[in-house]
Formats: sequence, structure tokens, C-alpha cells
Amino acid sequence: MSMQVGGAEDQSMVDINTTPLIDVMLVLLIMFIITLPVMTHAVKLDMPRNQQQQQPEQPVVVELEVESDGTIYWNGTAIDQRRLEVYLAEAARQETQPEIHLRPSKRVKYDYVAKVLASAQRLGVKKIGFAGNEQFM
Repeated sequence: MSMQVGGAEDQSMVDINTTPLIDVMLVLLIMFIITLPVMTHAVKLDMPRNQQQQQPEQPVVVELEVESDGTIYWNGTAIDQRRLEVYLAEAARQETQPEIHLRPSKRVKYDYVAKVLASAQRLGVKKIGFAGNEQFM
């Protein structure tokens, strides 16, 4: 008693053996990867060299604080809205405008801060930014 596994005895096996083809493809792939030139992503530029190294001028910084009751502080001195507009007009007229760091209180109404920003914009102040945002996180 014998057992037949593959079917009839006179049938031949017609499947292609793909193992050598896979081996050849892997070798070709490795050879292709090795022979590729190394790509560099650097852009080489010839930049002009500055003969005189100038020290960057430190900008004048003005601390502008708005408290929750609407009180405005210009570098630590309490001022009113009219005095603020005078200071902002002086800052806008300067050749190099000072940096104005606006630091609103955590509990201040938006209206007070909006009035300060509107005055700065109307008078031509260009360098103004919010400082102390870490208190709101």
C-alpha cells in the first residue's frame, strides 16, 4: 500500500521555482543602492564677507503695563490715556522706534487693552508686542 501525494504518476510539476529569481533581484537591488551617489541637501552659497563687524544696536525697550482697573504704567510710572498718547507719538516720531512690550494684567478687561492698541496703531507705532503671556497658560 502506497500513498500518492502529488496526483497521478505521469503528471509533471509545472510550477516555476522563484527562489533564484528573488535572490537575483535582491543582489541587483543591493548593487543599485551601493552604486548610487550620496545625495547632499546642502546649498553652497558664496556669501559676501563684511569687513567691518558692527555690533548690533540694542533697541530701547519700553515696558507698558495695563492693570485690571485700567491703570496704565509706562516703564513703571502710572500715566493716564492722554499722557500715553503723548509718549506713543514721541516713540512713533523717533528714527528707530523703541520696542514696546505690552504686558496686560491677567484680570484686565479687553476694552482697556484695545484702547491702548488702537492709540498705538493710530499714532504710527510699529514695534509693539505682548509680553508675559505665560501667565495665561
